[in-house]
Amino acid sequence: MLDAGSRRVPEWLRLLAGLSLLLCLVGETGAKRVPKIPRCPVTCSCTKDSAFCVDTKAIPKSFPPGIISLTMVNAAFTTIPEGAFSHLHLLQFLFVENNDVQALSKHTFRGLKSLTHLSLSNNNLQFLPRELFKYLDILTDLDLRGNSFRCDCKIKWLVDWMEKTNTSVPAIYCASPFEFQGRRIHDLTPRDFNCISADFAVYETFPFQSVSVESYEFNNNQFVAFAQPDTGFCTLFVWDHVEMVFRMYHNITARSAVYCKPVVINNTLYMVVAQLFGGSHIYKWEEDPQRFVKIQDIDTTRVRKPNFVETFQLDDEWYFAVADSSKAGSTSIYRWNSNGFYSHQSLHPWHRDTHVEFLDVEGKQRLILSSASQPPVVYQWNRSLRQFAFHSQITETFDVQMVKHFWVRNVLYLCLTRFIGDSKILRWEGQRYVEIQTLPSRGSMAVYPFTVGPRQYLLLGSDFSFSRVYLWDDLTQRFQPFQELNMRAPRAFSLVSVDNKDMLLAASFKGNTLAYQHLIVDLSAK
Repeated sequence: MLDAGSRRVPEWLRLLAGLSLLLCLVGETGAKRVPKIPRCPVTCSCTKDSAFCVDTKAIPKSFPPGIISLTMVNAAFTTIPEGAFSHLHLLQFLFVENNDVQALSKHTFRGLKSLTHLSLSNNNLQFLPRELFKYLDILTDLDLRGNSFRCDCKIKWLVDWMEKTNTSVPAIYCASPFEFQGRRIHDLTPRDFNCISADFAVYETFPFQSVSVESYEFNNNQFVAFAQPDTGFCTLFVWDHVEMVFRMYHNITARSAVYCKPVVINNTLYMVVAQLFGGSHIYKWEEDPQRFVKIQDIDTTRVRKPNFVETFQLDDEWYFAVADSSKAGSTSIYRWNSNGFYSHQSLHPWHRDTHVEFLDVEGKQRLILSSASQPPVVYQWNRSLRQFAFHSQITETFDVQMVKHFWVRNVLYLCLTRFIGDSKILRWEGQRYVEIQTLPSRGSMAVYPFTVGPRQYLLLGSDFSFSRVYLWDDLTQRFQPFQELNMRAPRAFSLVSVDNKDMLLAASFKGNTLAYQHLIVDLSAK
């Protein structure tokens, strides 16, 4: 038998057994560990299913489980970011009231599929992001009272949404702009907002300088012609319907071209090429082989220093006029017969004309000559004599580089652009032109009125700063500033509409020639 001493357990064995027991207990405890329950945020007071938060600096990232109602007042934040409440997917009632919230993300309420009541009352919201409530499928009550809503294009979507939704929305009012101030937003309709705007964006850059640009259609194709005195060409580009760009088509050698004017007569294309030196000429396009052939010279004793070419029709006959800017030359008119253009009439000599504009005023055909030495002169067509006769002057305006006309709702207007001083807009009032507006235009050599859809624009070029696009305002019957375009010393413009694109081409004397695309912009979609 073993005595009592021999049955004693060694100390090291007892320590090992104790350690094993401890490890077993730890393992058992770990296996039964219960997840930690989120506590109520320090700035909130919570019950079993609701939380009420005051002076919170941000949306708390965790709440006790089962929260279906959340109220936040006197919050210290002004914006609520995307998905700020997405961790509260059981939320049914959300009251963000009496704060200084100024902006919400488009996806602020993402994930709140159970939300039925939402209040954003008494904040400082001026607009709401488009489609803010898109995924709140069962929302029944929405309170937006007490905000300073600006009723412009950014809120048009809300007007449309309130017309269609079944959600109950108490009356809210416009704080601005002036024309809507105090109006109930419920009483507005999407038609009350004019949210379709536009933008001119560079579409294509031509790596050359030019001083004239003219667009024309021929053989079912769209062309543009540029006068390029630096390269010595009158260059033609054709629109590529596949690549959707203008591509090089043909050149006419013209060492000092200042204007390349196309005219299509009886399905035949002619090009009047006006040059400073070496004479001006008329070319005819031949199909086989494809080339331009010079068919005529323009009398250099009459046209010494051409500056502009205008084509027009009178009594079913074609004419063109060349503005002569020399001291010794004369602005001259040429008439088409079956073989070519021939000298028809010389207008006043020695006045250094810079531009000719043809227009029809109440059935009377007129030419307006711009000059560096006198006010614009008006000539009227005498049908019996088949000549233009002096009619009048547009007085009190000197240094007019160009006169262009345009129509708005059957009313005739002129724009007189000046290199020094303000350009002027005149309205025809039956017997005379009346000045209605001045536009700053220091350094302007070219003006171009044009329409795209219902929009009447005016483009004033500038040699010293940005060129300016103006948009006609029917309410004030004036042009309003619309956009500035960065082009260097523009000399001419032309609008081309092709393949559902409206392209504005700008000939530049000191930089690249440019093509801008007119883009329609829906401001309510932003």
